[in-house]
Amino acid sequence: MKILITGGAGYIGSHIVLLLGEQGHDVTVVDNLSTGRRESVIGAKLIIGDVADSDFLDSVMKNQNFEAVVHFAGSIVVPESVTNPTKYYDNNTSNSLNLIQACLRNKIPKFLFSSTAAVYGLPTGGECLETTPAGPINPYGKSKLMTEWMLEDTAAAHADFSFVALRYFNVAGGNVAGRVGQCSPLSTHLIKVACETSLGKRKSMSVFGTDYNTPDGTCVRDYIHVDDLAQAHLDALKYLLKNGKSDIFNCGYGKGFSVKEVIETVKRVSGVDFKVEMGPRRDGDAPNLIAVSEKIRTTLGWKPKYNDLELIVKTALDWERNL
Repeated sequence: MKILITGGAGYIGSHIVLLLGEQGHDVTVVDNLSTGRRESVIGAKLIIGDVADSDFLDSVMKNQNFEAVVHFAGSIVVPESVTNPTKYYDNNTSNSLNLIQACLRNKIPKFLFSSTAAVYGLPTGGECLETTPAGPINPYGKSKLMTEWMLEDTAAAHADFSFVALRYFNVAGGNVAGRVGQCSPLSTHLIKVACETSLGKRKSMSVFGTDYNTPDGTCVRDYIHVDDLAQAHLDALKYLLKNGKSDIFNCGYGKGFSVKEVIETVKRVSGVDFKVEMGPRRDGDAPNLIAVSEKIRTTLGWKPKYNDLELIVKTALDWERNL
């Protein structure tokens, strides 16, 4: 496959780039390196530039005969989206429209989109099927849902254009072989923050909200290992290139862990009883988000290998030690 990947120098993108490269595919990465790292791009060509720049996109795409675009580039911090929503509508929604238009101009027929469980908002009971009504409660989720809508409308209007949107639940861990991992210094991801605290990179960490209607009062999330998510992207690309119809799939394991359970797991795996402070709720957090993921397993044949919270934590911790 000949694939163009936006944001491929970031955390999740770099794992997909690595997997595609290992399997011999021809990968070109476009990234402005605002949060990604040049060193994270392994086995692919890196072109530095911005998805907001239409002329730049045309220069990259012209006469290259890319078979598909995989779109990761975007902003992902939920609390920041609440305080700075226009950044998210600009970087996530407007720039995605720019990329879709570039694909149409340059006749790139397949589009794989990095979406999020945040589109579901506050689902009844916390479990989400792809048919669960979308109702995002923060600008991050809204900005991603708008892109899904744009892709649906574009595919309906253009018979030669199709897409898959993968709705990620909580992605965590590092590459099992230790080649890439999560590098953002300002990460808000729970497992990364807890690993940093266990290694003394932070003096303490905070739990945001202990009064949710969950078994121990803290938010419950479905954590998926980043290498399993990478495989989901490879499966989705193969599906699209076999002319699979446009569709949306959840990416998660179907089991939730609370914030307190995750912290206790990090303490157990690291052997460090680090300091944890209890704080108030953050804006934009849902109490409970768990994937129902039968659809991706049956339609794409996705077979996760790393459905183990301790393994997820261990790979995250091993990566963090080497940063």
